[in-house]
Amino acid sequence: MDFVSIRIITGDVARLVDFYERATAVAANWSTEDFAELRTPSATLAIAGTRTVPLFAPGAARPAENRSVIIEFLVDDVDQVHRNLTDSVEEFVQTPTTMPWGNRSLLLRDPDGNLVNFFTPVTPAALAKFAR
Repeated sequence: MDFVSIRIITGDVARLVDFYERATAVAANWSTEDFAELRTPSATLAIAGTRTVPLFAPGAARPAENRSVIIEFLVDDVDQVHRNLTDSVEEFVQTPTTMPWGNRSLLLRDPDGNLVNFFTPVTPAALAKFAR
């Protein structure tokens, strides 16, 4: 089995895609005005509008209600990501901090309130774990 993607349901696809394009420097591939994907070598972040939910199961997902999932991105320089997003993020939950497990982490909320963690391994053990 391969983990392929995570999909965020949103009330404003263009706004959320714009945020993630700026945050990740990955251009989105649009399928329709209600669906776009940001593809990385290891996984895809799919962003879909509320009009797509009934295609699966009506009422099964609602935008901006996640309080249990953290979307994580491995980045080369978490401090640079923080600098790049300082003017566009409404809520930084935690500014860049070196965590006990060896990653330097930046935790913020995207425009829909989803938690997003950008991290850079900094200790030898963390660097080895995430060696590319």
